[in-house]
Amino acid sequence: MIRPMQPISTPALDLSPTSKPNTQPGFADHLKATLATANTLQHQSGTAQQELASGRNGNIHETLIAMNKASVSFKMVMEVRNKVISAYQEVMRMQA
Repeated sequence: MIRPMQPISTPALDLSPTSKPNTQPGFADHLKATLATANTLQHQSGTAQQELASGRNGNIHETLIAMNKASVSFKMVMEVRNKVISAYQEVMRMQA
């Protein structure tokens, strides 16, 4: 017995308004979270330096660790920024 062919369903191409929006975090969300973390580490580093300078905290090791964490996070943010700018410039060259 030969059965008739069934139509192919393509749920990935369904553009109806009832389809669910993408709820996964995107690049912009990750970038915002990374910037917030880098900002928090910068503030913690500044606070640790002020406490060390004022004598409220005599632990230089924790202060240096906080400063290094802030430095590494800032360098990482700058490298991401440089890569994004480089990618943007490359796209602009392609369109010309």
